[in-house]
Parts: sequence; C-alpha cells; structure tokens
Amino acid sequence: MTRTWQIRTVTDAARARITVARLAAAYGVPTVERARLAAALSDQLRQCLTKGGTWVLTLDGPGGPGAPDSPGSPQEEATLHAMLTPSPGAGAAYGTPWTVTVPCPEPGRVADTGTVPEDSAVLSEALLGADEDTAVVLDKLAEQERLVAFHREELHQTNQGVLALHAELDAAGRAQREAFAAERRARNEAENARRRLTFLADASAALNASLNHDEIVRRLPELLVPRYARGVDVWLFDQDDDRHRPTAHPAAAVRAARTGRPQYAAGHPGGLPGVDDRPPSALDPHRPLLCIPLLTRRAPLGVLTLSPPGERWDPDDAVMLIELARRAGIALDNARRFEHNRDIAETLQRALLTDLPTRPGLSLAARYLPATHGLNIGGDWYDAFRQRDGSLITVIGDVTGHGLHAAVMMSQLRTALRAYAVDGGSPGLLLTRLHEFLHHLQPDLFATAVIARFHPDEHTLTWAAAGHPPPVLRLPDGRVRTLDAKPGAMLGIPLQQEIADHTERLTPGSTLALYTDGLVERRAKGIDPGIERLAAALGSFGSAELGADLEDAADRILHPLLSDSERDDDVCLLLCHLHG
Repeated sequence: MTRTWQIRTVTDAARARITVARLAAAYGVPTVERARLAAALSDQLRQCLTKGGTWVLTLDGPGGPGAPDSPGSPQEEATLHAMLTPSPGAGAAYGTPWTVTVPCPEPGRVADTGTVPEDSAVLSEALLGADEDTAVVLDKLAEQERLVAFHREELHQTNQGVLALHAELDAAGRAQREAFAAERRARNEAENARRRLTFLADASAALNASLNHDEIVRRLPELLVPRYARGVDVWLFDQDDDRHRPTAHPAAAVRAARTGRPQYAAGHPGGLPGVDDRPPSALDPHRPLLCIPLLTRRAPLGVLTLSPPGERWDPDDAVMLIELARRAGIALDNARRFEHNRDIAETLQRALLTDLPTRPGLSLAARYLPATHGLNIGGDWYDAFRQRDGSLITVIGDVTGHGLHAAVMMSQLRTALRAYAVDGGSPGLLLTRLHEFLHHLQPDLFATAVIARFHPDEHTLTWAAAGHPPPVLRLPDGRVRTLDAKPGAMLGIPLQQEIADHTERLTPGSTLALYTDGLVERRAKGIDPGIERLAAALGSFGSAELGADLEDAADRILHPLLSDSERDDDVCLLLCHLHG
C-alpha cells in the first residue's frame, strides 16, 4: 500500500499529518511510536512550509513497494515507511529527503481510513483527535512517575536505616574514646597545652579578621561551643537601648562589669586562678557560670558569660578563656572604632555629592552605593548643573583607587569642571581641560568620566567620554542603544589628547543612563555582560513609567544588577529622562 500527498499549504500539511496518524493506528503501530511519528512528521512539515514550494509525502505500508514480499514473515518484520521529499526540480538547496520507519505489529490490509475534507471545522476536529496518542503517552509517563516515587520512598527508608546505623556507630566511637581518655590524660598534658595555644591563636585570628562587631559577637559562640563551653552569652553595655529588649543578667556578670575581674558563680568553689568565687546565680542556680569582663584600653565593653561543657572547667582552660576574652574585647573595640570611622567616611562621601537640579522637561535621578569592603569612601561621583545658555550638564566619573585621597581628588575634579563650565564649552572641550588639569596636578592619579549636555528646547544631546563605560540610551519605542562611539583615553595619562564630541537627536520620552564600572563589571565576567544586563533592565520599562517615577526606576534597575551583597567597588548611576 502506497499513498502520496502534495504539500503546498498548511491545510495540505494538516490533512497529511492526520491521515498518517490514522493509518499508523490502523496498522497497529504502538502508541509511543505513533506519537513519536506524528511529532517528527509535524516538525518536518513545519520546516517545509517555512521553506516554501511543493513537497511530496509518500507513505509505504505493508504490501507496498517499500515492504517485504511476505509481510509478517519471520525473516523481516512488517514496517510503515514515510518519506518527505521536495518536488522534482526544487534543487539541492532544499536538502536531503526525510525518512522514517516504524514497525507494524498488525500488517494486514486495512480499510481505507478516508481522506480528511478541507472543511475547516472538520479539519479542526480531526486535528484535536490526532493528539489522543499524546494523551496516552502522558498517562504512561504519569504511571512511570508514580513508580519512581514509590522506589524513591523505598530508597529513603533504606537511607534512614543507614543513617541510624551510622549514628549508632558514631555513638559507639564516642563511648570508646571516652573510655580511653582517662588512660591517656597523664601523657597528654603537654599536648593539651599545645592545643590550647593553637586554639587561642586561631580564635584570635578569626576574631581580628573581621571589623564588624556583630560578626565578632556571632563568632564567639561558634569558637567556644561545644569544646570549651555549653552555652555562651555576650552582654555588650551599649546594646541596652530601645532596639533591644531589657535582659536580666546574672549577679556575677554585673559584678564582673563593675570590678573588671572574672567571677565564678556556682554552689562550690571553682578554684580557678585569678577568678573570684560567687554564690550560684538566681537565674540558673543549678548551672555554674564563668563571667569574664571584655576589657579595652579605656573601660569594659561588656561581659562574656560561659557555662561549662561538663561539670566544671579545667583551671588551665579557664586561664585560656580569660585571655581569649581579653583579645575579644580588643577586637570589638577595634571594630567599633573602624565602624565609627567608616560611618564618618560615608557621611563625608555623600556630602560631596550634590543635589540634582530641576529643569522643566527633564527629570534626573541618581544613586550612589559605596563598596562593601574597607572604608566606604572612594572616587566615584556624579554632578549636574546648568550652563549660561540654558543647557544642562550631567557628568559621572571615577577616580582610580579608594580612600580619602581618591575622594579629595574627586572633589577637586568636580570643582574644576564646574569652573571650566562657566565659560561654556562642549563636553569634549571640558574633558580635555580636565585631562590637562589632572595630569599637571596629580601625575600618578587617573580618572574616567562621561559628560552629557542636554538642550531640552532643541531635543539634542551632546556627549563625550574619556576611558569610561559608554552611556546607554533608551528610545521612546523601547529600543536601547549603547553610545559606543570612540571615547578619549583616561584623564591624567601622559598623553596629549583632544577629546571629541558626539551629538544625538533626542525624541521626547528618551532616557539616558550614565554609570560607573562598579555597576556593570564583575571580576570573573568582565564588563560587556554587565552593560547588556543594564540595557535589558532599562528597556524593560515603559516611557510612561520612567516619566512618572524616575526615582523608583533607578532603584528597580539597581536591584537585579547588584544581587550579590559583596561589592569591591563603588557604584554610581545617573538617569536623565526627557519628557514628551
């Protein structure tokens, strides 16, 4: 049995696909193979319709030219063979023919399945019925998923048994180690002393590695529990404010805070060197407490209260814990000083960033985020101000390096730019003068910058860049362009240069994004993927959203780009939206 279809239109393709599915069902092709045949044929027919032209679909069933002489013979299994070829004369450009063969468990002759009429309603109903095989395949898949879930539960029960066995083995190991501990105690005194010194050194390094006092407080229990303490409480005096609930402290902790001496509160003498014995705590009379003041160069910062890992502490362990508390107090004091200086530096940084001017027809929004490492002060800056001719200058820049020196240099560059802009001049000329200024003022310091000048009445943008990431322009229709015309070199390098201007005609509803490399550059990925992410974020807004609330848009742009909480560099973003 051989059947042939001419495929020119999507209706031809649909009728051929339905007839092939019906014939495959009539010949007893298994459901999964039938669904696979229909899906593969549909995919090839879509490609043929995309290429255009006339295509010939040939289906050879058992008894046809492509079938064996005796269907169902033991030597060769009966099959259903389909072939899709371009019409004669189509040329080699249409590729090689597509063929597929599926087995026919019931190869006997079948009645004519009928042709599918061209009536759209009948054709639609036939197409819906042609997907019954897919529903059967999905039912089988659901059955397999239930079987997998059953076996997964069996595996989970087995794993629980293995875990219980491991737990028993671990408990047995601990019991065995405890039995041998008494025998080895005399021989291990020297080893214990070495271990205490090692722990003290490692713990001191861990505490001094952070300059965040909350992190140091969090690390103290991690270091001490369960090796040297069962419980740890850190009482810092300056936390007794409105942000924290009032907490009752043991009397021994209060006495340690007042006297500056360690206190041991228990129903028996502790016998610990350098520690005063006190009665048991009324808050927990059945548990011994060791209260050690966290001393600094000036006054105690708080009290570290420990409960023993066992009945009581070894005297040598107590001496080590007192020394650790002394070092923790110094680390906390250093962290507090650093955080205080960091807050001052951040306040100074933000004070150097000016408020944005307002101008009819043009909205501005800016964001500055300091780096999360080191002092939060750097050389990133933004600025915006008017010129005598009514145009508005916007600038964003980045001085190399961090710290107070970079911030001071940033302030000088900003002041110099404003002074140069009084005489007018295009963005390229202003950058050229800044380049000469920086080269003579600080030969070993460099900077990058972009200056954009808006003429709202004329709807034009003139911009120039010096070694800085390119501006990103969103057009009113949602398209986003990167203004990547050739920029000048970095400001301050030992090179004579005249930085060129570039002009863009702006359509009302356009938005320009200026930014520093901290927003888009990641150490392992480079800067180009970050610029693409910024362009995608800017293009996701509508012009109405940007015009209505540019401040909210700035926050929504920053959020996906700064999903990682750790930033090695400062971040500046300046958005400029031209209203319609």
